[in-house]
Amino acid sequence: MESMGSHREIVDASLAIIPLCPLVGAMVAYIVGQKQKDLAGWIATAASTLAFLFVVKNFFALGTNQVLLDKSFVWLSVGNFSIDFAFQFDHLTAVMCLVVTGIGSLIHLYSVGYMAHDESRPRFFAYLNLFLFSMLLLVLGANLLVLFVGWEGVGLCSYLLIGFWHKNIAFAGAGRKAFVVNRIGDAAFLLAMFLIIMNYGSLDFMALSRVMPGETSEGLATLISVLLFIGATGKSAQIPLFVWLPDAMAGPTPVSALIHAATMVTAGVYLMARLNFLFEMAPLAMLVVCMVAGLTALVAATIALVQNDIKKVLAYSTVSQLGFMFLAAGAGAYWVAIFHLVTHAFFKACLFLGSGSVIHACHHEQDMRHMGGLQRVMPFTAATYWISTLAIAGIFPFAGYFSKHHILSALEHAGAHNPQLFPWGVPLSYIATFAAILTAFYVTRSAAMTFLGSYRGHAHPHESPWQMVVPLVVLAGLALVGGVFLEGALSLQHYLGHAIPVGDVHHGESMASFSFLLNALLHSWPGFLGVGLALFLYTQAKEIPGKIARAFGPFTQVLANKYYVDELYGAIIVRPLEGMARFLWKGADQAVIDGSVNGTAAVVEISGELIRTTSTGQLRHYGFFMFVGTLFIIFFYMAL
Repeated sequence: MESMGSHREIVDASLAIIPLCPLVGAMVAYIVGQKQKDLAGWIATAASTLAFLFVVKNFFALGTNQVLLDKSFVWLSVGNFSIDFAFQFDHLTAVMCLVVTGIGSLIHLYSVGYMAHDESRPRFFAYLNLFLFSMLLLVLGANLLVLFVGWEGVGLCSYLLIGFWHKNIAFAGAGRKAFVVNRIGDAAFLLAMFLIIMNYGSLDFMALSRVMPGETSEGLATLISVLLFIGATGKSAQIPLFVWLPDAMAGPTPVSALIHAATMVTAGVYLMARLNFLFEMAPLAMLVVCMVAGLTALVAATIALVQNDIKKVLAYSTVSQLGFMFLAAGAGAYWVAIFHLVTHAFFKACLFLGSGSVIHACHHEQDMRHMGGLQRVMPFTAATYWISTLAIAGIFPFAGYFSKHHILSALEHAGAHNPQLFPWGVPLSYIATFAAILTAFYVTRSAAMTFLGSYRGHAHPHESPWQMVVPLVVLAGLALVGGVFLEGALSLQHYLGHAIPVGDVHHGESMASFSFLLNALLHSWPGFLGVGLALFLYTQAKEIPGKIARAFGPFTQVLANKYYVDELYGAIIVRPLEGMARFLWKGADQAVIDGSVNGTAAVVEISGELIRTTSTGQLRHYGFFMFVGTLFIIFFYMAL
């Protein structure tokens, strides 16, 4: 693959239209929605679909080793430092934009049905379009500053959408939690940007790809890479900054699908792929990425095992799957990380929207213990959920098989790419394999508890309207055949090779050959094991899970309480900070600052009142005061 700097640049002023579509759509949807609420969703959906069509246009216009550029204007110029408000569209950007606008448009259409009876839907669809606008800024930005504007934009929109039903105090608190936790990561991101400006005088990706490899020490590269990864742990919910993502379930279900599948949480993975030339110079940072990602994938998977809220199961699943993506990126297989990002967008969006369909049908019930037997009354939702379950389980020929297989393979050969990873690659592959088995188990558990057996709730469930069913069917189709297409017809590895390192492109045997099919089925054993075990335990031996939970009571309690991470943060960070804030409020602000100001005013007021008593307007009083004053002066001089 040619380096980024050797790409042929083509000026293309139409790139700005892509993010402008959802931005204009947000404004029009909100304004028109004040008069016609039902039109808001359709306007927002049309805007996101139009952006998707412009992405498709540029996708086909993009040639081999080409980068489309749109330098709108000079944004900042200080001395020798100058930065443009510019967009770039290469093969990596194309893939990301197709995911953002394509999956995003399906989620918009779904939301038309899901939010049909919400009085605040004009505001909801305006926020949804703003979310797409921010994510498009992030992936289209030609430099770190434009990317950072989008980075902060998705943070703001997540706060607005997670706390959309803000009259519920808990939901509003979840939005604040997401906002604050992300700011921690963003502070590290800013420090990394300052270091890059100080050492290289540019934030432009193409310029940095030419300058950094020859002018960067390993220590500096490691420092910058670790700071950027800390930023990524916030946006992409890795340990220790993953605690906000499960609470993001407070927002409407389409929001969960948009955050977890198509937009915000993928930002950190994209950042590593975009700055691959920097991370390649920091093998120690890559080791840190792999260690954190492996731990995240395993911890989140174990927590998902015991969750009974259907959305919480999928939330912790997202955290775990993001760990898989960072494992691939940390092993140097950036294209594999993007591959799993794309397949995950297919099946996770379908799973979340499927859960929303169930919640919608069951009158906002989210506890799987109060569901069951729903596939009889919700055949489309059930079928699409099962397809996506098999996809995330990593079973051939579903989409998740191809990307997970490449991740495990990348970890096994990580030592050849990065000597720092040599002792850890194989153990990490074992951890990832175990996490893959757990993934297949807990998602199948959620499907079995929701759709199999007999109905245990009190509502009268029904299939969702067509606006919700159509996106489910499309996403299930992508989860079913998308991996085959990306592995074969398109060859995502070869396609991304025009933008990022992909190693040697292997053209293996045909997927139709018997040996390939046999190997694929054999490599699907973690998925088969997890799915089979879950089906057995939750359909044939339903008493066993309860016995296991009681037998391992303390550990089950630890998992149910998410390893007490929130409680730990509350004890060592949140409550001490609240105590300090309360002291500063009561002791410093009210007692000292307000006290000194109010005390000064009180002294002036009291002295004024005293002096006012001497102003009576009567001559005898003034004569008396003059006499007393004269005596005071005489005695004063006599005393001296």
